[in-house]
Amino acid sequence: MKRSIARLIAFFLFFTTLSGCGYNSIQQNEEAVNRSWGDLESQLQRRADLVPNLVATVKGAANFEKETLTAVVEARAKATSIQLTPAMLSDPAAMSKFRAAQGGLSSSLSRLLVAVERYPELKANQNFRDLQNQLEGTENRISVARQRYNGTVETFNYSIRQFPNSLTNSLLLKLKAKEYYKADEAAKAVPAVKF
Repeated sequence: MKRSIARLIAFFLFFTTLSGCGYNSIQQNEEAVNRSWGDLESQLQRRADLVPNLVATVKGAANFEKETLTAVVEARAKATSIQLTPAMLSDPAAMSKFRAAQGGLSSSLSRLLVAVERYPELKANQNFRDLQNQLEGTENRISVARQRYNGTVETFNYSIRQFPNSLTNSLLLKLKAKEYYKADEAAKAVPAVKF
């Protein structure tokens, strides 16, 4: 009788300890990182889909600076050619390459929008205004998605470093910390606006 009670207590303690080891919460946090990465990719895709429409509208509405349009088209092609999977989120080099491509597209779009200020007939075009508003909204959504992604990365990275989760991770899961989505180095420079 005493043995069965001792086994029952040991069994209960084992499962109580196991539930507090963080195994499930670590995996839940990793899934949150993957979901927020998917949301960020969705917003980046939305931007990539809008760019050809914006360029086509600009081309049709005005005799525009060809180099600006070419830079936007090339930046879009480069940004969409670099794919980053959730498995690659722990690779600093892959994340840096991805950020650089997205930063190049953002930079080209900024130059395009600044150049538009010189062409009042473009600003008066309703299609262009609608696309410009959508593009600005998309850039805001991307910013929010980046912040949410970084928040989930922070939670995940903390969860695999926190005790006793760190033991669970080092013994069972062996998950690496995820990379934050950082601003491109070029984003630190103030853009030059020339008229």
